[in-house]
Amino acid sequence: MNFEYVGLTDPGLLRENNEDSVSFDPSQGVAVLADGMGGYNAGEIASAMAVTFVKAELSRWLEEAASQCSANDIRHAMEACVVNANQSIYNAANANPQFSGMGTTIVVGVFDTDRVLLAHVGDSRCYLLRNAQLTQLTRDHSLLQEQLEAGLLTPEQAKVASHKNLVTRALGVEEGVMVDIMEHAPQPGDIYLMCSDGLSDMVDDADLARLLSAKNTLVDRAQVLVTAANEAGGRDNISVILVGVKAESDGQGFFSRMLRRS
Repeated sequence: MNFEYVGLTDPGLLRENNEDSVSFDPSQGVAVLADGMGGYNAGEIASAMAVTFVKAELSRWLEEAASQCSANDIRHAMEACVVNANQSIYNAANANPQFSGMGTTIVVGVFDTDRVLLAHVGDSRCYLLRNAQLTQLTRDHSLLQEQLEAGLLTPEQAKVASHKNLVTRALGVEEGVMVDIMEHAPQPGDIYLMCSDGLSDMVDDADLARLLSAKNTLVDRAQVLVTAANEAGGRDNISVILVGVKAESDGQGFFSRMLRRS
């Protein structure tokens, strides 16, 4: 199977700067999205560091490993890249008072021929749209998620909770970090949606599924998702990466496109 990649990031309607970062490398099947946090421009720096470091190191490792690596090897490589990115951000935050307290979420995908591996830290998400059904693949590392699982909040209460953006894990906040990694089997027609909470907080799952199921290009669908988040209030930066699964090559190799608005 081949994969088509589209990325889009937007500051939203209320933020002056964009602390999200997105990037991908179609040649190695790597996609990375991060949502930064911190004062001044520290969030931008943390997310950019995470995305740049992880994409470069993971792509280099996959290129050198070629087809000799197992899924377990890729898991270890993904974890090592995220852990090393955490250490770099943590060191930068402690070396420069202006960056003190900066951190970032991250979600990383490796899209191989017959497998998809996902790694994440924080509350940036990856969803799967299959046969018009949307499934959230990642589990938020957030106080809200812990309260939901403990039965302290109902889903209805969670929708209006004032603390929904308090994460329990992030890169750069502590010297060490735990990384969740999972594996999935892709099918032709699948669409993987990686996004920051600027999208998932503003557009509910039913609307995400409806908009993703539209019969238009991935580029158009990415733009529609961002527009929907802005029409709902655009309270935060909005970022998406869409990865479409195709059964056969169309003769043009990998198709990739990056859209950015500032």
